[in-house]
Order: sequence, then C-alpha cells, then structure tokens
Amino acid sequence: MRRVSASLSRTANTGPSPTFRQLGVAEEICAALDAQGITHTFAIQEFTLPIALAGKDLIGQARTGMGKTFGFGVPVLDRVFDDADLPELDGTPRALIIAPTRELAQQVAADLSLASARTPVSVAVICGGRGMDEQIEQLHRGVDVVVGTPGRLLDLNQRGELNLSKVGVLVLDEADEMLDLGFLPDIEKILQRLTHEHQTMLFSATMPGPILTLARTFMTKPIHIRAEDPTDSATHASTTQVVFKAHRMDKAAVLTRILQAEGRGRTIIFARTKRTAAEVAEHLAHSGFSVGAVHGDLGQGAREKSLAAFKKGDIDILVATDVAARGIDVDQVTHVVNYQTPDDPKTYVHRIGRTGRAGNSGVAVTLVGYDEVAKWQLINDELELGNPTPPEWFSTSPELYAALDIPADAADSVGPPRSPLGRVAPSGRRR
Repeated sequence: MRRVSASLSRTANTGPSPTFRQLGVAEEICAALDAQGITHTFAIQEFTLPIALAGKDLIGQARTGMGKTFGFGVPVLDRVFDDADLPELDGTPRALIIAPTRELAQQVAADLSLASARTPVSVAVICGGRGMDEQIEQLHRGVDVVVGTPGRLLDLNQRGELNLSKVGVLVLDEADEMLDLGFLPDIEKILQRLTHEHQTMLFSATMPGPILTLARTFMTKPIHIRAEDPTDSATHASTTQVVFKAHRMDKAAVLTRILQAEGRGRTIIFARTKRTAAEVAEHLAHSGFSVGAVHGDLGQGAREKSLAAFKKGDIDILVATDVAARGIDVDQVTHVVNYQTPDDPKTYVHRIGRTGRAGNSGVAVTLVGYDEVAKWQLINDELELGNPTPPEWFSTSPELYAALDIPADAADSVGPPRSPLGRVAPSGRRR
C-alpha cells in the first residue's frame, strides 16, 4: 500500500553548506556547475540531494527562489547519466519533468542543459505554443530528459509519440501552481500511464489538500523535506516590505519615483488586469524607462521577447499580470511593485517572492488603492504582517522618498519617450 511518510522538517545550517561534490554528484555535472560559478548547495538542495540520488520518492517544500530547480534537476541528471538502476540511454526518455507553464519549462530546461553540458544527456522542452511536428521530430531523434507542460505531454503520449515506458524519474515542479491552473486531471492521467517502477519527486511552495492526495495515491513512502522551519514567515526575511495607501490618480507618478530609487536593478511590476499592465508599460516607456510587458493579450512570441530581454538586461523593468508571470524565474530582481493589490495572501506571497531570492536582499512595494484596503487587511491578517492600516503617501510625500531612498530630484520622466516591448495596438492587433 502506498502512503506518505512522516514529514521531515529541517532548518538551514549556520555553517557553510556542502558542495555538490561532497554530496556525491557526478564529477561531470559538478564541473559544468563550476563553470557557472555554482559550487555550494542551498538548503533545499542540501537536504534533498542525498535522498533523490538514492532513488527514493520525496516531497520538497520551499518558497520561490530557494533553489528547487537544481534540488531536483541535479539528481535527475546524475541518475540518468550514471545510475545502474536505470537502463542505458537509447534515445527514449529516462526522466520526465512536468511544469505548469511554458516559461517555467523553458527555464528549467535551460538550467538542466547548463548542468548537463559535459555529459551526453540531452534535454528537450515539450510544451504548447510551439509546433507539434517539430517536437515530434525532436523526440524521434532521441531525448533523455523531457521537460514539458501537462497538456502537450499528455497529447503526444496519447498519439504514441512520447514513450514513457522507460521513464525512471518523474518530477512535478510547482505542483500547487498546476493545481491552481486546473492541470490536476492531466497530471493524474500522465501518472496513471507510468505503471512501471520509477522514482517520483514532487516540489511545491505550499501543500494544499489535493496535492497531498496526489502524493498519497502515486508516491511510495515519500520523505517530506522542508528547507526551513514550518513556523517561519511565508515571506522572505531578506525582503523589505513597504506598504502604503496611494490614490488611483497618483499611482503612476508614485511609480515613476519608486523606479528612480537608489540601487534599483531589475524590477517586476504586478498589475491585476491585462489592460492595466498594458497602460502601465506604455506610461513608463513614454516616461523614458526601459520596459517590457507580459500579459494575456500578447502572443507567445511577444511575451518571450520581453522575458528574454529582461533576463539579458536589455530592459530592466517588466510589467506583468499574475497568470502571465507564473514561472518567471529571474535572479537578482531588486524590486517588486504591486501596482494593484493582489486578490489574496497566496498571490501576494508569490509576487513578492520574485525578489529577495537565494540569499539576496530585495524590496517589495505595495500600492494600496482606496478601494483595495479590505483586500490588504485580509492579506495582512492572514500573513501576520503587522500593518493593518498602511500610511497614506503621495508622489510628493517625504516619507515615500525616505522609505525607498529616492533622490530628491526624482521627476516624472527620466528621458525621451520609448516604445515598450510587448505592445498591443488599439485595434487589438499585436505588433
């Protein structure tokens, strides 16, 4: 009978964390990580790697930005590359990693490709928004590790193009996000097709009931790893949270001041609606900022163009809606701005988790509109943030300048008007 084992909760050590070599990772993978400046493990990696490398089922729970990708990716590559318990590579997938969004699947595949650069292990992305014929051809040429989204993976398997018969390692990444996006039925269908013995790893920031049920049904005595104390705050201690009431007509002016703060680097601005995201991006571009947009009114190509420019540093501001931003995994984001207050505490945690990641510090600013006070109070109460009545600040308030280290000469614009990446023409045609 399959059951979930008692959970194991651990906190990070105070001393230096072990290296990937010390945890027994193959030298070829360690050398590839060394070339990227990655040697020591983060907490979630330190605690999960010994279990994962041994081929045991596990549940890894940690907040966004704590290193989950290499927590499962490194042992996946290690086992596929050099584990006697898995068949030798023959072009059919040995590992399957399921992610909730195209953007996250692509990011995971990119990270794994870097780590596998000195091995013969091949990694491929199989997800919607791309031509199916091209992906089928890729599978026919041979792929060792498949990273993809549930719908496309299930479709290709049902067509007989994705062979799951030799998959020895299955990973569900960001399982709670897949639940939110309605992918659980597709996930269950895929899991039901893996009738042979295999290792399953499930990674998630939170563990809602349906995810635990999934674990009880499809995993064998998984060890539940938390890389932090379960009593810790849901938000990163390394993130400074600045919250204040802002008048709707003044928010744009407030935002331009925030973006001139000392030390501001990559910044993500969250809007609740596609229309607001587009309007904010247009306003900032007109004010001279280097900005791109990611929201549902844009085609996949336009979204990817904005994301790629943001990751490369060609633009340093990204305006996004919550759904479009799922799976964005960009390091060194110094500021997150909630231009509109999120609808619930979980969304707030996910938004501000984009900064203060992997040991870096960050700033999260929330502009609470007069009609959003009730939403904020719900977030404050559930997360115990201790700020039920935010102060009222304007774009001219000294308190705003002091709290965010904004220069006294900050203005409405910083240069000549630009065009934002990711723009929708008034007629609705994408350009």
